[in-house]
Amino acid sequence: MSVTSPPFRSYVLAFTTLYLVWGSTYLAIRVGVGSMPPFAMAAARFALAGGVLLLFQLWRGATWPTLRQWRSAAISGFFLLMGGNGLVTWAEQTVPSGITALLIGAGPVFVVLAEWAWPGGNRPDALTLGAMVVGFAGVAWLAAPWERSGVGALDPAGVAAIVLATVSWAIGAIYGRHVRDPAPPFVAAGAQMLSGSVALALAAWVNGDYAAWNTAEITPHAWGAFAYLVLFGSLMGYSAFAWLMKYSTPAKTATFAYVNPVVAVLLGWLLLDEPLGPRTALAGAVILGAVLVISRGGASKRGSAGQIRGPSR
Repeated sequence: MSVTSPPFRSYVLAFTTLYLVWGSTYLAIRVGVGSMPPFAMAAARFALAGGVLLLFQLWRGATWPTLRQWRSAAISGFFLLMGGNGLVTWAEQTVPSGITALLIGAGPVFVVLAEWAWPGGNRPDALTLGAMVVGFAGVAWLAAPWERSGVGALDPAGVAAIVLATVSWAIGAIYGRHVRDPAPPFVAAGAQMLSGSVALALAAWVNGDYAAWNTAEITPHAWGAFAYLVLFGSLMGYSAFAWLMKYSTPAKTATFAYVNPVVAVLLGWLLLDEPLGPRTALAGAVILGAVLVISRGGASKRGSAGQIRGPSR
């Protein structure tokens, strides 16, 4: 039975939040890990955000997740937050945020491929696949790491962690999309963040984060970045992502990985006086053009990955 699609303005608000807020979190994470241990910071971030979101939904009358829903939240939260976010946070200790955004630009490829491989998943059409390739080429052209000094000195472990994070995120996103009888989107998001924070806390213990934590050495900028990540990156951004994974499609939701690097470049230009040259502008146009094709194209009679439609059971 098909579910009625939400109003168009809801999609606009959710995508705008995902594009703008998550586009700024790379910088916030980089600032935070400058004086906060990575896994401990991520665990505290999602424990706070998940607890607030879940309690707010319960206060509004939502029901407590069932044992089966908690199990699903724990699985998806592990792949999305421990694998997808925790590894990125750890990697940004050594990998610049711009290069991180470039590597995560491969994320939509893994998301759509995971959806395709999943039993009963949607097969993307040629237009969607072509637009994804063009979008990733735009991301690569935007960052152009081969033209920057010191790129050869990138930490291999950090780069590998980011690539693994994109794969983990794709698995978690598609798993969550195919869960039967899931909790409502915002309740599920809170449960995922709380479950993911447990896995991140264990990773922090293994990584020695608690022994390295020194509150006196944490800078005001790091505290500000942490607060931003909790309030905006998690409460707003992750909630928008969870809602879109229920009501939109993997190909469209994954377009945040194309837009986020553009947002990061614009923020650098506006706030840090970084140069904004012709190549940056043209690459941004290519990326946004690919997003437009993915968002509006790819509709087939079978219901492809490029089509907005409510989930059916």
